[in-house]
Amino acid sequence: MLTQVPWITPVATQATSQNATPPSEAAPSSPRVTSNVATTTITTQTPPEQEACPAYFRWIHEDLRPWRDSGITRDALEEAAKFRVTVVAGRLYVARYGRCFQTRDVFTQWGVLQLLRRYPGRVPDLDLMFDCQDLPVVVRADNGQSPPPLFRYCGSETTLDIAFPDWSFWGWPELNIKPWEALRREIKEGNAMVKWTDRAPYAYWKGNPTVGAQRPDLLRCNVSGKHDWNARIFAQDWRKEVQEGFRESDLSKQCKHRYKIYIEGRGWSVSDKYILACDSVALVVRPRFHDFFSRGLAPLRHYWPVSDRGKCRSIKFAVDWGNAHTDKAQEMGRNASRFIQEELTMDHVYDYMFHLLTEYAKLLRYKPAVPRGAAEVTVQSMTRGRRGLQRQFMMDTLVNQSSGGGPCRLQQPFSPEELETLRRTKADVLRRVEEWEKQ
Repeated sequence: MLTQVPWITPVATQATSQNATPPSEAAPSSPRVTSNVATTTITTQTPPEQEACPAYFRWIHEDLRPWRDSGITRDALEEAAKFRVTVVAGRLYVARYGRCFQTRDVFTQWGVLQLLRRYPGRVPDLDLMFDCQDLPVVVRADNGQSPPPLFRYCGSETTLDIAFPDWSFWGWPELNIKPWEALRREIKEGNAMVKWTDRAPYAYWKGNPTVGAQRPDLLRCNVSGKHDWNARIFAQDWRKEVQEGFRESDLSKQCKHRYKIYIEGRGWSVSDKYILACDSVALVVRPRFHDFFSRGLAPLRHYWPVSDRGKCRSIKFAVDWGNAHTDKAQEMGRNASRFIQEELTMDHVYDYMFHLLTEYAKLLRYKPAVPRGAAEVTVQSMTRGRRGLQRQFMMDTLVNQSSGGGPCRLQQPFSPEELETLRRTKADVLRRVEEWEKQ
């Protein structure tokens, strides 16, 4: 007999609309001004009243907590990283110390440059180190000293790396993955083409099975002559896709199953936002890492948690439950896609960057200056010589108008009691799901 699952709404997953103050009508545009990072003009507007940021923005305070008392000195930045980002008087400077995979560094720096154009004159002077590898590495020092601040695309409960929006929000040209704002709209349109009840009643995953320790094990959950775990698993051959013009990798057309599996690779995976946007029930194999927004998601509200031990049985249980409780399953899928469509817009991505960098800059105990070996980065310097999708994605995401509304209003840090409630609630839900699977 299938378990009746109660609906759980943890306290930290309120939608933006529940916290927001309705914005007032925008004032008329002020005269056009010239950006200090490009020859194109940027229109500015008088900001209306600010609405509250999504609840996951509050994790900014927690990510920066290790340096709240000690601050950050220039010496603390002398750690291994791939590049250094410095902002002085609204201009962007980058010093490169190593190579990043594909164009991760290029589109990350492009994103910071667009932030400066979106909020001209409002991003404070700052100086930070960025690593573009998959795995977080910063641990708390045994001698009581403050850890080195290091930005990357993900963090974890056992490390102190500072999570920052990944490069794919501005596009991933090597894999023909469009910039997020355009792709987010296309996925929404694709959702409307196939109703949830008309989708294949199985769990779908397609990706590179050779990265990380978890993914090869997932292949065993595919349908076979001996077992049907309600999973349909496909290995993605990216070399073949490149040769054939990416005919089978359009993410906006991969929302045809009622359930979609998210599983980490070597580290966290950029696929989480694409999966959650699908209106399908996201089956999340217990993750070890988080990106900047995923801590705003709650099990049984936005996704179904899948055990990292006994994946196949856990996936089968989730699919059987969802097919027997279609109303609740559809609601879970809608909650996730609503979160993505409303709280992970590019407006919110830029606002998260703005608040994270602003709060970080407050911790600096020195005046940022252009470091030795750094070069100024401008629209012209980044687009010069670019061809194909790299140039197209840059032009598609070029900010030509400053934000008239200004950034959303950053809420106060979590209290210790709120953090404990969040952790306890999530742990209770995960334990309860494991108990249901054993019944």
